[in-house]
Amino acid sequence: MKKLSIILIVLTVMVPFLFFVGCAKKSETTALSYSDGFYFAIDDEYPSSGWKEYVTLTVKDGKIESANWNGIDKNGNDKKEYDKGGNYNMVKFGGAQAEWYEQAQRLEAFLISTQDPSKVTDSVSGVSIGTDEFVKLAAKALKAGPQKKGNYTDGIYYAIKDDFDSSGWKDYISVLILNGNIVDVYWSAFDKNNNDKKDYDRGGNYNMVKFGGAQAEWYEQAQRVENNLIKTQNSETVDAIGGVSISLGEFYELLKKALDK
Repeated sequence: MKKLSIILIVLTVMVPFLFFVGCAKKSETTALSYSDGFYFAIDDEYPSSGWKEYVTLTVKDGKIESANWNGIDKNGNDKKEYDKGGNYNMVKFGGAQAEWYEQAQRLEAFLISTQDPSKVTDSVSGVSIGTDEFVKLAAKALKAGPQKKGNYTDGIYYAIKDDFDSSGWKDYISVLILNGNIVDVYWSAFDKNNNDKKDYDRGGNYNMVKFGGAQAEWYEQAQRVENNLIKTQNSETVDAIGGVSISLGEFYELLKKALDK
């Protein structure tokens, strides 16, 4: 009987201890850890809202130390700064509980506290905006891994021609640089009726292929020029780009004008 009592005492002490150790090991194995560095992801296209959103993350000692969810429009506006300047007005016109930039900051803080994009949901306190885009971009950034630092100065760069050309278009360009890398470029133009050349072209109104025998429409070739710049990170003028027959001079002239600022 005495031996049985001793066994019961030992079990009473050991079982909670083993349970604690087991939980600790499980916690250790499920803890998230990332490689140190800068992470980045951006939307592929400009949506109907006009804002191409992106997420940047900085990881230090295996943990997400900072997060930034932001956006850029075709005119080179920074979404958070645009919002802070009183131009977005979700509270005034949409009855939101807080402005977009404030809610974005709450989601960023929540991600830093949880270290896991999958834990960010629509039920985050003080947030009424949709979280899907933030979650998607944060997860995409982490999956892509740390990005190497480039040679450019971070910021949004914008340039526009002084005058309309003989065909009635005034070209412009916006460039987004993060972590020293060119990560987004938008080259287009507008006419005196405020038509955006790319949108005008997509609508079947420019027709370089049909009437000019071009190998691709203007907006498609412009995108190839943009993609080449992002891929090569070379802002110096090149003579030719695969799949592009439109003149490159205007693009590189505007690019230089923008980056010189």
